[in-house]
Amino acid sequence: MGARRAGIFPTFFLSGFECSTFLWKDGRRRDLVAETGHREQALRDYEVLHDLGIAVAREGVPWPMADRGRGRYDFSAVEPMLDAMRRTRITPVWDMCHYGYPDDADPFDDAFSDRFAAYCRAFARHVKNELPGPYYFTPINEITFFSFCGGEWGWVAPYGKDRETRERLRVALCRAAIAGVRAIREVLPQARMIHVDPLVQVVAPADRPDQKEAAEHETFVDTFLAWDMLYGKAKPELGGAPEILDIVGANNYSFGQMEYREHGPHQALPPGHPGIVPLCELLRRVWERYRRPMVIGETSGMGRGRPDWLRDVMQESMAAVNRGMDLHGICLFPGVDMPDWHTGEWLHNGICDLVERDGGLLRVPHEPYVAELRRWQRELNRVEGLDEAPYRAPVALQDVVAAARRLAPRPDSDWG
Repeated sequence: MGARRAGIFPTFFLSGFECSTFLWKDGRRRDLVAETGHREQALRDYEVLHDLGIAVAREGVPWPMADRGRGRYDFSAVEPMLDAMRRTRITPVWDMCHYGYPDDADPFDDAFSDRFAAYCRAFARHVKNELPGPYYFTPINEITFFSFCGGEWGWVAPYGKDRETRERLRVALCRAAIAGVRAIREVLPQARMIHVDPLVQVVAPADRPDQKEAAEHETFVDTFLAWDMLYGKAKPELGGAPEILDIVGANNYSFGQMEYREHGPHQALPPGHPGIVPLCELLRRVWERYRRPMVIGETSGMGRGRPDWLRDVMQESMAAVNRGMDLHGICLFPGVDMPDWHTGEWLHNGICDLVERDGGLLRVPHEPYVAELRRWQRELNRVEGLDEAPYRAPVALQDVVAAARRLAPRPDSDWG
């Protein structure tokens, strides 16, 4: 059979937990970890992933809480997660900035990237003493989306409301992310970086052909600009390079395919819209641009659509592997439900739903979603048992390649 091809991650399926700490548009600091009860129920949440054979999870370090200023740090907020990781042997991908930064920090200040780098360096030292490797980090989550919701839409700090502010914020965040990568690798030279942003497809309204150029700009320029800066294709003076971009985390949600709106967020395309592009094609755009290892950094359906969404994502991912793309994993995000930022209503997009009971939040696995995950784990020969098997050795990516060939023998066929 030849040499087995090692994957980057211990398991092909990853998960993660919503960990945003932004200043919301009402001026209130949000802590989504507290809102979902994840900090108090970290062990239970990680046991769910362990029992599902998922050995990697995206987890957040709350920069606004951890950075006390003047080089002082308090990482106690992640101690429950560290303990759960030790007990379940699940490897984290640490989000160092998930839309939130300290109250006294200004992303447009020259000192912002230095402060972020110092914080990243301090946490790298901390986690080196707390957990064995391998080590994975996402320095700044969804730089492009952050730049829109914080720079143009005014949802979160710094509350910009124009395109110029959006672009200034995107550059500032890329500069900080590059500094963060270098700082982490001073402490952990072998650490891998996963830079996550949404896959986006924007089309002009049928009655507005004059907006076609603007829609294509967002599809083929805006989608990639942050990754381009991290890679060094754009604004090379920031210090980007292929080893900085490292692993591309391409998030895939249905609302990432949109109809253009000149002012404000675009409108999600309805199912069956002719402008919808298959996931395999969206991944191809990323692969041909960078030729870097890829992971689907986040994906999930909503409500009863979760198992069907996973089936479609897996079929498209197998097609991508058959076409030679270096796809190393799929992150089923989130592991437990999260609230809609605007309404507070539960989205029902997690592996587990959250049910309010006796003053707490009960974790209830969505069984059809779990059953579909199990089916794919069997197909990929990933999980032979529910306890020790996923953790005995690194995953051989060859298993995924072999499954892709078995399930889609004609690489050029359409998945429908």
